[in-house]
This record gives sequence, C-alpha cells and structure tokens, in this order.
Amino acid sequence: MNTSPLTLLQISDLHIFPDAADTLLGINTQYYFQQVLQHAHQQQLFDMILVTGDLAQEPCQASYQRIAERLAAYHTPTICLAGNHDDWQLMQQCLTQDKISCRQQLIFQNWQLIALNSHKANSNQGHLAVSELHFLQHCLETQPTLHAMIAVHHHCIPTRSTWLDTMIIDNHAQLFAVLRDFPQVKLISTGHIHQELDATEQGIRILGTPSTCFQFKPLSHDFDVDTLSPGYRILQLYPTGDIQTQVFRLPIVLTELDNSSNGY
Repeated sequence: MNTSPLTLLQISDLHIFPDAADTLLGINTQYYFQQVLQHAHQQQLFDMILVTGDLAQEPCQASYQRIAERLAAYHTPTICLAGNHDDWQLMQQCLTQDKISCRQQLIFQNWQLIALNSHKANSNQGHLAVSELHFLQHCLETQPTLHAMIAVHHHCIPTRSTWLDTMIIDNHAQLFAVLRDFPQVKLISTGHIHQELDATEQGIRILGTPSTCFQFKPLSHDFDVDTLSPGYRILQLYPTGDIQTQVFRLPIVLTELDNSSNGY
C-alpha cells in the first residue's frame, strides 16, 4: 500500500510585468518570483506546482511567456489559475506547454484537484459563475472515492481585513452549499490575500498563501503592506486524507519596499 503523500508547491500573486525590470511598490516582482522558485526547490522536489492567480500585473503575451519559461525550467506539472489581474483567455493561449496548463481538474491516485475560476470581469471582487459551481459538483459526483482539494484565487472566508474582504468571493455561501453534500472535500487553498491563513469552515481546511512579492498587513481596515518577505506554501496530501502544510519565506528583508502607497 502506497503511503507516500502527494507533494505540491503553491505559489501565488506573482504580479509580473511585460518588462522584467519593472517594479510594484518598489519590488521587482520578476526577481522575487525566480527567487521563490529556487528557494522552494532547494527544499525538495514536487509532484506538482500550483499557481493560484494574479500571475500578471499587466496581462500580456510577454508577461505570460516569461512566466511559462521560468516554470518550464523545473520540469514539473504545473496548473495556473486566473486572478483578478489576469486575462483568462490569454492565459489559456500562453500557458499551454508540455507540463504547464490551465486545466481545471487533475486526478491522482487518492486525490483530485479542482481548480475554480473566480475571476469577475471588470472587477477585483471574486465570483464563481453558475458554470463553475456546476463543474465543481460534477467533479465531486463523478469521483466520490477521491479526497478533494479545491484551488481558487479569491478567498472564500473573511480575513478580517476590511478593505480586502470587499473582494471576497461574493457568492461564497453558494460554494459552501454545494460542498455540504461532499465530505470528501478536505481543503480549499487560495491566493489573493498576500498573507498566511489557516482556518476551518464547515469541516474543510481553508488555507491562504503568501505572495511571491509583497505581503498585505493582516487585520487592516485600509490597504497596508507588511514587512514579511516573499513566501510560498508546501502541501503534502496523504492517501488517508490527512494534510500537512507549511509556509516558507525567503530569508531576506525587503528594504526596497514602498509602504507609503494607498494601493497597488
């Protein structure tokens, strides 16, 4: 009997520009994206890389192609989700290579990964279209014996940061209504919040993952950035349905971070 876990690297909120030298809040997002990947792969090898949205700050072919080139260097199956800054159609054109895709369902021996698109046109807020909820239900109904992990860009429970929670998935109640009938769902892991989160809702573990660039200050009424360094999450999904996970950060201080901005 195989007792080895499925090991995933989750990175999120890269905010890559068309020009690799461009910065956001003083941060060279391309540089730290590369540093995070390198640091993570010094820890171990991964069965899969999961990129949970906001790959681009200015979505265009140049941004996505450079992301794809960097990810392809690790020769690891990679799934990319759309965030509010992304262009979903363009992502599907540019992020389709041997091992990199925008697929929304992956089947493993004991688990399935379901990637939902929470992008809402012309809005920073998250939303799950009826088609996404139907897709989720179909995946769960057709694979009832597999433990399930759901990945989505926007958060589905409040962070208690007032400004950030205006962008929560606006129909998250419908999401949890669907999940109520499927106890095999063990985990929802998100991006967007640029900070660590580990909570439980309806018996499901809810995880938030730091950004590969700058972080948001928790429990803030208005936009504010934190001094924590770029990070990533490693997840180990066991055949039993158990989950082990840890957040890692680059061992640096972001001295170039501009914390005077009112937004990004």
